[in-house]
Amino acid sequence: MWTRDRRTRGDMIFDNLNMIGMLLICFATLYPIWYVLVNSFNEGKDAMTGGNIYWIPRDFSFENYTTVFKNAGIMTAMGITVAKTLIGTAIHVFFTAMVAYAFSRKELIFKNYYMIIGTVTLFFNGGMIPTYLWFRDLGLLDTFGVYIYPAMFSFFDLIIFVAFFREIPDGLEEAAKIDGANDFSIFVRIVLPVSLPVVATIALFHGVWQWNDYFTGLLYTNSEKLQPIQTFLYRVIAQSSSNQIVGATGGAINRTVTGQSIKLATMVITTLPIVLAYPFLQRYFVKGLMIGSLKG
Repeated sequence: MWTRDRRTRGDMIFDNLNMIGMLLICFATLYPIWYVLVNSFNEGKDAMTGGNIYWIPRDFSFENYTTVFKNAGIMTAMGITVAKTLIGTAIHVFFTAMVAYAFSRKELIFKNYYMIIGTVTLFFNGGMIPTYLWFRDLGLLDTFGVYIYPAMFSFFDLIIFVAFFREIPDGLEEAAKIDGANDFSIFVRIVLPVSLPVVATIALFHGVWQWNDYFTGLLYTNSEKLQPIQTFLYRVIAQSSSNQIVGATGGAINRTVTGQSIKLATMVITTLPIVLAYPFLQRYFVKGLMIGSLKG
């Protein structure tokens, strides 16, 4: 016989408090984004002098965005960001997965020593100056390759790959070897196709990092044509303190905009693509944390 689930008063109070707490957290997380968006669509001079714009624009205007897009540098920076995100992510996933496949094999000699060395790199690195000198000696400074080659491999991502590869049945590889396939063919034609969940997870991890990375362009490139959109945003924020942004032609831009309004508009432009994509990709991030914990 079906009986109704009876909840105590304490359970109801806990659920209500929990819901209120989660709503407050959501508000604290989303409102700063809304505040930036609203003020980016408000006329810059009005926002600076009047203030008190919290929920909707008081003097709606596209002038901030028009001014930003008049700067040819932002389109170049966007192109660099898209290129390094797509190319860097593809190379990173393939190379890290290939190394992880070797680590997942029982017959790999000195595997434990490699794991110890790799684990050390998770906690220690050479530092900024040795890394800069290393990139200089390799000829990577002020080149597009500085975004690609140093990020080809990640030991943290390797651990996630290895945990997934170990769950692949050995029978798949044995059958392929009987048919005459070598290790590389097995990796490309069998292992990668059946590992799409972990491949998608690592691609999202690294893709988001590539999109948000500004430090590489700031430290290792001098040419504006090689700087990504996040480095461009950093420069805009640094220059906006003077409350006057100089356009690509060298002349002062429209006086109705301010350094603050330009900064807000640029922030929206640079973060909007990844913000829109993230809700659709969130499930892969959650699944990536669970890879290797359960079989099924």
